[in-house]
Amino acid sequence: MSLSNAARRGRTVLALAAALSLAACGFNSVPTKQEAAKAKWADVEAAFQERANLVPNLAAVAKGAAEQEKGILVGVTEARAKATSIQVSGDDLGDPAKMEQFQQAQAQLGAGIGRLLASVEAYPEVKSNANYQMLQSQLEGQENRIRITIRDYNAAVQDYNTEVRTFPSMIGARLRGADPLVPYKSVTPGAEKAPDLQGKL
Repeated sequence: MSLSNAARRGRTVLALAAALSLAACGFNSVPTKQEAAKAKWADVEAAFQERANLVPNLAAVAKGAAEQEKGILVGVTEARAKATSIQVSGDDLGDPAKMEQFQQAQAQLGAGIGRLLASVEAYPEVKSNANYQMLQSQLEGQENRIRITIRDYNAAVQDYNTEVRTFPSMIGARLRGADPLVPYKSVTPGAEKAPDLQGKL
């Protein structure tokens, strides 16, 4: 074997060893898990957007309620506008301030919807409206979807955060400048639970 062939083989072996060591230290697994968490966050945003899309229909049906409920209706409409104006992209998932702002806006909208549904209980003509009953059912299903997407996102965040904080993957994470992601937390106690709408149908 010539010296140049031996040198080429040596370089190949070194390149393979370097690739294996990078794979072992999380150089590839860290971005894979990060992208998985970002995809789960997109599901969370889509679920919240679907809930927001139901609000105008709910508001239209609830307009048949008494004059004093208009304040609640206006509050829900304003909360929806705020909630849909705050966006958190995949690149913002490591920013606790942006995540908290998003969480607060969504919690405010959820609380407003709950108040509106409770207030309409006093109006049999609205409560018995087939469209209203359908909207209640859709909102209940949407709240369940939100809860599930948040759970899935938080599981992906936990998987990613564990990866970037444990050896040997933390080496690859540091080389890539990967920071831990922020899980989705409810900003008001109990807001992560879907409201019980069964008693309101």
